[in-house]
Amino acid sequence: MKKVLAINSGSSSFKFKLFSLPDEKVIAQGMADRVGLKGSSFSVLLDDGTEHVTNIDIPDQEAAVSFLINAVKKYHAVESLDEIIGVGHRVVNGGEHFKDSTIIDRQNLQKIYDLSDFAPLHNPAEARGIEAFMHVLPKVPQVAVFDTSFHQTLDPVHYLYSIPYEYYEKYRARKYGAHGTSVHYVTLEAAKMMNKKPSGSKLIICHLGSGSSITAVKNGKSYDTSMGFSPLSGVTMGTRSGDIDPSLLQHLMHKTGASIDEMINILNKDSGLLGISGISSDMRDLEFNKDQRAVLARKIFVNRVVRYIGSYIAEMGGADAIVFTAGVGEKDPGVRKDVMDAFKYMGVIPDYEANKKKGRCFITKPESKMHVMVVPTDEELMIAQDVMRLTRDAVLA
Repeated sequence: MKKVLAINSGSSSFKFKLFSLPDEKVIAQGMADRVGLKGSSFSVLLDDGTEHVTNIDIPDQEAAVSFLINAVKKYHAVESLDEIIGVGHRVVNGGEHFKDSTIIDRQNLQKIYDLSDFAPLHNPAEARGIEAFMHVLPKVPQVAVFDTSFHQTLDPVHYLYSIPYEYYEKYRARKYGAHGTSVHYVTLEAAKMMNKKPSGSKLIICHLGSGSSITAVKNGKSYDTSMGFSPLSGVTMGTRSGDIDPSLLQHLMHKTGASIDEMINILNKDSGLLGISGISSDMRDLEFNKDQRAVLARKIFVNRVVRYIGSYIAEMGGADAIVFTAGVGEKDPGVRKDVMDAFKYMGVIPDYEANKKKGRCFITKPESKMHVMVVPTDEELMIAQDVMRLTRDAVLA
């Protein structure tokens, strides 16, 4: 049986799904959780319902790849690695070079490494993951699916910064966005739930996880998005600051003696929920914590999400729905409640009982003027479909 492996590496997680072909059935899936953090674990769920969870130190994405390969063989999800005819990888930033998913060779792999400045927390780890798979499965096509591709529809009004235009011409300094694979999937599914075509809808997609972004989707296409040149900008995140006044960096560098690279590293790895709370970058560790800074971190997170949602509703001249997805968006009813309450003045009527449920659902009353819903993302399916599209000859052989 031929199979496709879809790899979705986040900044602190590593998810995979193994699909059989051509039925696109998930025969194994799993996750390395809290990668690089204390309390990390690796789980594998087989299609017979059997789950194997191992609490083990997972220092980085490369270690997660090793656990994955060993697990699918150990639990007989594959009898031979030759059954895998393609591996798809989520890559955060493809710049303007990669406008669509692509089969990776050594030259393209180097280009992903070269784009590391655009996504320093992601592209290097994802490139190393691709390289590891190229060593383990040297004859299997490796396909990169870029988070930035969905945002190629942004208008210059939305993707250009108000800096000298020559910086865009010379250095491609612009907004690229991220989470496009997730946003694309959720857009299609949300439109189905509303019995609307994507081409006739206005949606605010809230991809809230360790990395978080808000995207305005108009007529099925990315209209504006909170992440910018890199995944550092936008809302407050797990370890990332989100938007910040650039002059503050200069001030702090003068005060601390830190270099610009050191300051950017602090904004990427020591800020966000972790920096504010001083406790954790994981919202689950803060949810019921009564520490004042933990409470403050959650309030700031919600405030920044509300700020972007409101601005995008204004930009699009309204919205049909606000859609929550990803780890925090799908699993933190407190965050969803606080966001919904902020838009009661616009006619949002929360259904607080529905908000306690898990999985795909509407969390507003039927009479609400704007829908709010939860749509679990399935980036892996989108990745697998792109692998099949680009390796169709191998799939059909």
